[in-house]
Amino acid sequence: MGFSTEMNCYERLQARGLKLQDVPAPIGNFTHCTREGNLLFLSGQGPLDETGQLMTGKVGDNVTAEEAYAHALLVGLNLLSVLHVELGDLGRVKRIVKLLGMVNATPDFADHPRVINGCSDLFVDVFGDAGRHSRSAVGVGSLPGNITVEIEAIVAIHD
Repeated sequence: MGFSTEMNCYERLQARGLKLQDVPAPIGNFTHCTREGNLLFLSGQGPLDETGQLMTGKVGDNVTAEEAYAHALLVGLNLLSVLHVELGDLGRVKRIVKLLGMVNATPDFADHPRVINGCSDLFVDVFGDAGRHSRSAVGVGSLPGNITVEIEAIVAIHD
């Protein structure tokens, strides 16, 4: 789906058949979002679907790159949900600055960027050019709860 300036962020999500999720309580001694000036630092989120189910497994073993791409999209949706709770309106997002994407992958899996594109593509669909960002995509030996993907974000906002 291409970016449309006639629709707002919420309408673009709805056009993709997506809706924001409830934000779960943090699983440790941290907050989901910390503000410093006009920057928001979003803690890593995992792939939680609308039923509250976490997507688990090892990419390159029992999870395909295509499945993990869909999981990264879920993570992006969860990050948007955190932003909505923090800001009250996704229209206050000035730009997505940076993502760090971590993929729970086998040692020989090498397509981490394609997996994290699930989140990146969502952000560009929702915010247009303001959704384009710097990014790192890395493979890790494990993630909390054996989730497939974890992504954190830095976001610039309008006051």
